[in-house]
Amino acid sequence: MGRIEGTYHTSYTVSDMKRSLAFYRDLMGFEVFSERPAVTSTYFRRIVGFPDAKVYAVLLRIPGSAHVLELLEYKHPQGIKQDLTPNNPGSSHIAYIVDNLQSIYERLRKAEIEFISPPVYLDEGPSKGGWALYLKDPDGIIVELFQGAR
Repeated sequence: MGRIEGTYHTSYTVSDMKRSLAFYRDLMGFEVFSERPAVTSTYFRRIVGFPDAKVYAVLLRIPGSAHVLELLEYKHPQGIKQDLTPNNPGSSHIAYIVDNLQSIYERLRKAEIEFISPPVYLDEGPSKGGWALYLKDPDGIIVELFQGAR
């Protein structure tokens, strides 16, 4: 019987790879390890369900993790922007562990990143004593930054 053995990557569809790399690579510190400006492989087209897909794909290493972030910019067919408000079904986020949330918050604020919340102290529940915030990447994708209790 087959079973899940782990995770490999989280994937986000983005509208402008240059802008997304400026956020994830330059501001967040992720490392690009694969960049394919024109993915048109038959297998890829079959997986995503678009027989004529042309996609700009980038894989990034998440600091301190074996998990990978995959960014896909569909050159063809282009999609439409979704409403990624946290309460909408289908909306999702990934939480990145940080060592100093306040410091990162100040740095990203200066870069004019859109925040859903400032750093919030977690005063109850399983993460009591930690800090967290939600922000939006350039496409409105929700990102959580989490600092555990110390």
